Amino acid sequence: MIDIPSMLIGCAVMFAVTYATKAIGLLFVKRPIRNQFIRSFLYYLPYSVLAVMVFPGILFSTGWIWSGIAGTAVALILAFFRRGLLVVSVASIATVFLFEFAYFLLA
Repeated sequence: MIDIPSMLIGCAVMFAVTYATKAIGLLFVKRPIRNQFIRSFLYYLPYSVLAVMVFPGILFSTGWIWSGIAGTAVALILAFFRRGLLVVSVASIATVFLFEFAYFLLA
């Protein structure tokens, strides 16, 4: 179970990374960045850091790791087909619930 101080530290790290990537561009670069690689790197860096911080919590927050993997798989498949955030969230939560229910029912 995650506690409040851990959540606040996670939010602070996400804020710092997001702010640092934007501040570096504002403070040290006086002209527009034309290099496409650097532009995409700076754009996607906060999202990748967020994913790295959240992913272990997705897998290990359930009682059975396979239900977390199943929920993640359903979320990735639905997101790949560009379903909305609500649909992806509800479907992955339902998948985790059904896997946990079946696991404890059969065990």
